[in-house]
Amino acid sequence: MDIKYKRILLKLSGESLMGEKQYGIDEKRLNEYAEQIKEIAGLGIEIGIVIGGGNIFRGLSGAAKGFDRVKGDQMGMLATVINSLALSSALDSLGQKAHVFTATNMFPIGEHYSKWKAIDAMKRGEIAIISGGTGNPYFTTDTGSALRGIEIEADVMLKGTRVDGIYTADPEKDKTAVKFDKISYDEIYTRGLKVMDLTATTLCKENRLPIIVFDMDTNGNLKKVLTGENIGTLVY
Repeated sequence: MDIKYKRILLKLSGESLMGEKQYGIDEKRLNEYAEQIKEIAGLGIEIGIVIGGGNIFRGLSGAAKGFDRVKGDQMGMLATVINSLALSSALDSLGQKAHVFTATNMFPIGEHYSKWKAIDAMKRGEIAIISGGTGNPYFTTDTGSALRGIEIEADVMLKGTRVDGIYTADPEKDKTAVKFDKISYDEIYTRGLKVMDLTATTLCKENRLPIIVFDMDTNGNLKKVLTGENIGTLVY
């Protein structure tokens, strides 16, 4: 089997962990993700993961409701730690070793993140789940995943979402929206597409980290992306 990437950074959204629920974590969705991740780990791929926290708390919407922005973002960072612990637990129960790292020191909840510790864990065949965003307010988990992807020297960032790629408009709202097979970072700027926030897109562009946006909620898609099947949208 031809594997296209040796080391990946998988970005999962907190919202998609809700599955059918309105809030929190849907155990069925969590286990489906864990099974897909274990499957590709079995192919010898080194895996780093960053998960958002929007299913529990979003700093920006918290700030709109009167929370202090810095405290709101810190609450959001803690939400990503909760999701990371849940995913690590789901992987453990499938017999797949996982190691949770936190951007700020939270021993014994997770190990304080460093690039070298994360790479060591991946080389041992463990999944490195890197939580807590960048550890700083005003940065999204998209930026966190771009930063971690660059740091751990990933070949690609895989952004697992509910949609099957990048479209000219929101396909859930606009039926005439057309999907891109691939698109450059610059075109994302000029078209004003909401793929990731600008800080994250700029980081990826400047450090030449390609992104593939794909539908993670369809079982088997993660493996298809890694074996080079043409699903999702490549950002280069």
